[in-house]
Amino acid sequence: YIKVILWFWFFIVAATHSLQFFYTGVTPGSSFPEFTAVGQVDGEQGGCYDSNSKKVSLKTNWIWKVWNDLDQWKGIAQHVTTHDVNFRDSLIYLMKLFNQTKGFHILQHTFGCELDDDGSKRGFSLYGYDGEDFLVLDLNTFTYIASVSQSVPIKRQWEEAEYVTYQKHFLLYECIGWLKTFVEYDRSTLKRKVSPEVSVFQKDSSSPVVCHATGFFPKAVMITWQKNGEELNEDVDLRETLPNEDGTFQKRSILTLSPEELKNNNYTCGSLVGTMVGAVMAFFLLLVMGFVGVFIWKKMSGK
Repeated sequence: YIKVILWFWFFIVAATHSLQFFYTGVTPGSSFPEFTAVGQVDGEQGGCYDSNSKKVSLKTNWIWKVWNDLDQWKGIAQHVTTHDVNFRDSLIYLMKLFNQTKGFHILQHTFGCELDDDGSKRGFSLYGYDGEDFLVLDLNTFTYIASVSQSVPIKRQWEEAEYVTYQKHFLLYECIGWLKTFVEYDRSTLKRKVSPEVSVFQKDSSSPVVCHATGFFPKAVMITWQKNGEELNEDVDLRETLPNEDGTFQKRSILTLSPEELKNNNYTCGSLVGTMVGAVMAFFLLLVMGFVGVFIWKKMSGK
């Protein structure tokens, strides 16, 4: 018998809301629209636009509430349609910088903002060309980081024109304003707090131990391991947070240990989720005897 003691605790930390945009431009002649735009709120797709239809397609029911707010929607729609035109010109200019006269090429722009419950806000903006990093905005230094030599001329031009000042205002004020509107319009969805369902399993004594949390909201989560009360970072594979079909999220952390280590030590898996309202602790005793053991704990509301 190999005995493993696992403790699990779930705290609530400051929630972060996010608004992200993904703009993509491609050279003419392919089956893809020359320009597409996708918007996400807290990791959930709200709407998309493409240059073929010239229309915005709404992906969630609650986004229709924002559609009726003409002032907010007018600003977003104008930003999208302006880039529909600018992206085509920018793609031609980039092809010249790379000495390209033909072929299939892609320009991507990912940007957005984040807002914490305590009022802290952040913005980000990065460009990619043909699948590689091209130019990144650093709001801390008010400069652009050139990832390749071809992006240096654009970096200098934008910095001399103080384009970063416009970007800062857009990301930290306009974008944040839109995000606040989204959150306010659908507080029941975006500000809901859903506790995770947690599974711990191990196929046999030589297999990794998996801590899997699913069904939680919001997206922000951190899973950590401890060995005999000390933080453990080695032999830990923390996977990315993935969406579920119902709008919640899932994440897992995999700990690789030898049977001897499992027998002689106590290991703790901790997960930080949601907003700070309290703490709950659950205790598990896992007996590994060459069979699959699955233990599930779910924090029930009101307990």
